[in-house]
Amino acid sequence: MRKPIDLRQHLTAAIPDLQRDPERLVMTVTGGQLQATANSKLAWCYAYTLRMIFLDWTLHSDVIMAPLLVWLHQHQNELLANPDKKGIRFEAEYLNTESMDLVIYLDLTERVIAKERAEPAGSMDLVHFDDTPPMYMPMRERWRVFIKGEQVAEWEYAPSQPPGSVAPTP
Repeated sequence: MRKPIDLRQHLTAAIPDLQRDPERLVMTVTGGQLQATANSKLAWCYAYTLRMIFLDWTLHSDVIMAPLLVWLHQHQNELLANPDKKGIRFEAEYLNTESMDLVIYLDLTERVIAKERAEPAGSMDLVHFDDTPPMYMPMRERWRVFIKGEQVAEWEYAPSQPPGSVAPTP
């Protein structure tokens, strides 16, 4: 599963508080399922809920949500395209008057297919399909987020691949 790692890297790059203390973001996968069919191709889909816990969070939740939604637009667009779906959920436990533990749940999927290689005989590449949205929206390369005039997040974002392409598994 690659999306949790990619999302952690994106959020850490975007949010200065996570750059200073990356251990404040705890991620776990729950409710995982492997979906496959009995056909002649080796392929499957991971379906799971990613639980992200932002520990002792003192900033506004917008600082997290803005870069999260940008990432979702590129990597799990159907969560944004279908307002009736409940694939993005959150909870907050207020620890005191200044901090909380913020928990975000994302229902994610990752499709994988085995593609036969010419050499050596009998070998294959496992390819993870990028879930780029069918309608490509050019993304800003540089983002800055302000709350009440104070910059709270900044990141560079350049999708690594054009829409519809696939990324081979390293």
